[in-house]
Amino acid sequence: MKYDFTRWLPAIAKDSKDSNRKVALSVVGVAALGGLAFGPTVMAAPVTTVPHEGAVAAIEQATGANRAGAAAEESGAAEESALTTGGKVTRPSADKPNREELIPHGVQGAQSRVPLDQAQRANAKAIIEEAKETGVGERGAVIGIATSLQESKLYNLGHLGMYNDHDSQGLFQQRPSSGWGSPDQITDPEYASRAFFEALKNVGGWQDLPLTTAAQTVQVSAYPFAYAQWEEQAADIVSQHW
Repeated sequence: MKYDFTRWLPAIAKDSKDSNRKVALSVVGVAALGGLAFGPTVMAAPVTTVPHEGAVAAIEQATGANRAGAAAEESGAAEESALTTGGKVTRPSADKPNREELIPHGVQGAQSRVPLDQAQRANAKAIIEEAKETGVGERGAVIGIATSLQESKLYNLGHLGMYNDHDSQGLFQQRPSSGWGSPDQITDPEYASRAFFEALKNVGGWQDLPLTTAAQTVQVSAYPFAYAQWEEQAADIVSQHW
């Protein structure tokens, strides 16, 4: 099943074993985004290469290509539309997590937003469900979604060919060679999210750390401060879908 997003995104490869649960984007000639996820217990020196320009183009084009369809799908649903357009979400229910729970330390620096399509929202929901299952709660979910927004823009990326960032794949750009799991595992949103949160739980006092510090301790990225820019949007997504 193929979608001609752009020349940067020639195909979406679905896992035939469970096509409803796992969709991995396979991009030829595109580098991994934002950072490099090392193993859950490995602390290695960060890679200092810059992202390939095709990586940014790929995700931007994929997002733009799906924007019209997503907007049509969400017409009349103000909150879902706000997520799609990158706007802030107004929380209607008192039992949803509040801002103090989601962003207890305040945001750091300028914030970024991207429109979300159906695939990105589905991946965000998978991350939230694993946050509940692993017990990291609403704050953990915000950290997880912000990390995935930086690493893959919430797309479940498969191998990116000659421009792949080492062997990084999936929502969190985790590496099989560093102990995160097999390629099939780390491109399973549930597995990848659970692996991220179990690693986060091993970070002492992670609940009291700024988001970018907590995320960077797990990811060991070449861009350690990049995660902070997604905290507002991640909080809005968690508020909407918790």
